[in-house]
Amino acid sequence: MSLLSVERLRVAFAGREVVHGLEFRIEPEEKLALVGESGSGKSVSALSLLRLAQGAVVSGRALWQGEDLLRMDLQRLRGVRGGEIAMIFQEPMTALNPLFCVGDQIAEVLELKLGMSRQQAWREAVQWLERTGLPDAAIKALHFPHQLSGGQRQRAMIAMALAGRPKLLLADEPTTALDVSLRGQIMELLRESQARYGLAVMLITHDLPMVRQFAQRVLVMEKGHCVEQGEVSRVLSHPGHPYTQKLVNSLPVRDVRTEGEDDVLARAHQLTVDYPVKQSGWRGWFRTGRFRALDGIDFEVRRGQTLGVVGESGSGKSTLALSLLGLLSSSGHLSLWGQAWCGKLAVDLTLRRRIQVVFQDPFSSLSPRMTVGEIVQEGLNVHHPDLGPEVRQSRVLTALQEVGLTETEFPGLLQRYPHEFSGGQRQRLAIARALVVEPEVLVLDEPTSALDVSIQCQILELLQELQKRKGLAYVLITHDLAVVRAMAHRVLVLRHGRVIEHGPATQVLEHPEDPYTQALVSASFPA
Repeated sequence: MSLLSVERLRVAFAGREVVHGLEFRIEPEEKLALVGESGSGKSVSALSLLRLAQGAVVSGRALWQGEDLLRMDLQRLRGVRGGEIAMIFQEPMTALNPLFCVGDQIAEVLELKLGMSRQQAWREAVQWLERTGLPDAAIKALHFPHQLSGGQRQRAMIAMALAGRPKLLLADEPTTALDVSLRGQIMELLRESQARYGLAVMLITHDLPMVRQFAQRVLVMEKGHCVEQGEVSRVLSHPGHPYTQKLVNSLPVRDVRTEGEDDVLARAHQLTVDYPVKQSGWRGWFRTGRFRALDGIDFEVRRGQTLGVVGESGSGKSTLALSLLGLLSSSGHLSLWGQAWCGKLAVDLTLRRRIQVVFQDPFSSLSPRMTVGEIVQEGLNVHHPDLGPEVRQSRVLTALQEVGLTETEFPGLLQRYPHEFSGGQRQRLAIARALVVEPEVLVLDEPTSALDVSIQCQILELLQELQKRKGLAYVLITHDLAVVRAMAHRVLVLRHGRVIEHGPATQVLEHPEDPYTQALVSASFPA
């Protein structure tokens, strides 16, 4: 008997069906991957199995060791959730309770599912954190989720999922927001846990390289339908369905200007940034400590070129971006067009028009209360208040057209709100908002990490085309070396706030000299 047998699974919200007759099986200790773009029905299918999709009308059968999960009484289902079937959610920061330390949250699972005493559950919780490779587990168990890094929170969530000793683990995009090295560590942890505890894993992801390395079988979903499934080696090497072929071929392609530019737009020399931190013990009553986030780094940003900034979380990438945008105090030398940030609005305003930023998550960076017209026009209101309404609207429409959004395709475009657009379309809106003031430098903070592979390629093609046409300079902050390889002219590798390698992109990525860079490259492009 299969561990889990799903037959004719259908899921609908408000009368609209989003999953159409899905069928698959999971055998004991098997690793199955569900792949597809956002909106394909991957996550909602997994949530529906445990009846966690709020407002969903679910039909079909989901036989768990002979029992139908979809018709199981609630008391029995509560015993299955977390005890027999556990789930790792996509974003641990929202899945973990912010009011309880992570040790308490893991201990709660052990008390409820295994009947342990409070003291025994706490000791076991610390041991589970140690097993996931979390350093100083006894101390970290006392931390709240916001006090841990992204990788540490993900390890805590994996420890919580494994603590109930489940037979099936549902892992929903467990590494999407993590750096490449952390991603590899988390997948290795899942692989070791699967082998050690003999559990089956259903991996939900759009990361095909991860599927190749981890899964045995793959199921491809498009718009709620299963379009292809089978052994990973066969499906991904010889895809039969056009949609699978599109996913497999959705790799970032390098298409940038090769000729160099001598015009230096921004220059940093011995740039240093310190953050105040509270000292532990009685010394913290009288003085604050200092944490050095950037330690004497040098770089240049040239017209028409892309500077790729890579490194793990905590390496200083975001601090570099904030300093370049004049949003953090720094020491050393930093100038843009020969001028330094002075902290005076009237003086800095001209610089702010010439350097703009595109944030990582367009859904949170675009105000849900403002229309598209108001969002894109906001920069003009600040930097060109003298423009008339007609000229202003014309510039807004031109900026939207440059990113591929038109009134023809989206009637009433200027009156729409961000939630009416897909993730890729929202990122186009964010780019249009930056372009409308005609900047010369764009700081791109993980511009594609929240997007599916095919949408990622579309955004990269758009950025490449805009750079060639407008001569824009990009500062690309990312942990995805495939994006750096496609976009960057030069690469800056940061670690613990210091530059450990810097040079032309082809040289750094193809012939890395520092062991840390070599580890990043090998994790991103495994042989």
